Amino acid sequence: MPAIARSLDDALAPIKDGCVLAVPRESTGVAMASTRALIRRGIKRLSLIALPTSSLQADLLIGAGCVGTIETSAVSLGEFGAAPRFTAAILAGSIRMKDATCPALHAAFQASEKGVPFMPLRGLIGTDVLKNRPDWKVIDNPFEDEDPIVLLPAIKPDVALFHAPMADREGNVWIGRQRELVTMAHAAERTIVTVEKIHDGNLLADKTLAAGALPGFYVEQIAVVERGCWPLPLPDYYAWDAEHLKEYVRLAATEEGFAKYLEQYVHERRVA
Repeated sequence: MPAIARSLDDALAPIKDGCVLAVPRESTGVAMASTRALIRRGIKRLSLIALPTSSLQADLLIGAGCVGTIETSAVSLGEFGAAPRFTAAILAGSIRMKDATCPALHAAFQASEKGVPFMPLRGLIGTDVLKNRPDWKVIDNPFEDEDPIVLLPAIKPDVALFHAPMADREGNVWIGRQRELVTMAHAAERTIVTVEKIHDGNLLADKTLAAGALPGFYVEQIAVVERGCWPLPLPDYYAWDAEHLKEYVRLAATEEGFAKYLEQYVHERRVA
């Protein structure tokens, strides 16, 4: 049974330097409070895998020097503009980028979820992405002539980390419609979840909630962190903080401004 951690730092203890860390896209439930806690701890050399994209979370971790390698199909702040620290790191060559596509990342996670070493996928042949991924192999379809197909190695993260609306005391986590979180938890060696609250009752025993619940045997640690996605959204619960994200883009445009942002909103733990 997963433990309800006494503190956020206790819950995040399994995430060590060099960890292969899987995180979700911004509209799914990003553990931003956890991200700030990892930066405060000084985590280093993360192999960050964003399923399938990332935004502020990746930009913060990269800017703070926590990431050695990132694998994703995009890092962007969307309507707020480019991700400034990610862009600077790519231009400087200070991190390794493993470029991917959304279907490729989902397929590689599904391979690990199913316990197989690889997953075949169409749609990559002829692309520049494939040219730059020597770990993706093209073979002949053994059942058809002249039918090449790409094999993607399974992605099995050390830890999957995300935020969800609630969990119960049995360790079951309610994720609602965000089904890619199930794939992440199935694929990862360990799963750490922050939640808004503890539900009074068993989620799997409630016929109205069971279908949206991740069973507790896939989860290792749970911590209660209200507004744990801030300033990003938690779907159906709260929206992103647009004014804060505008401030971030303005400050993070320079190294000096980014350092000021870290001091104000990470090390001083100021949140809305």
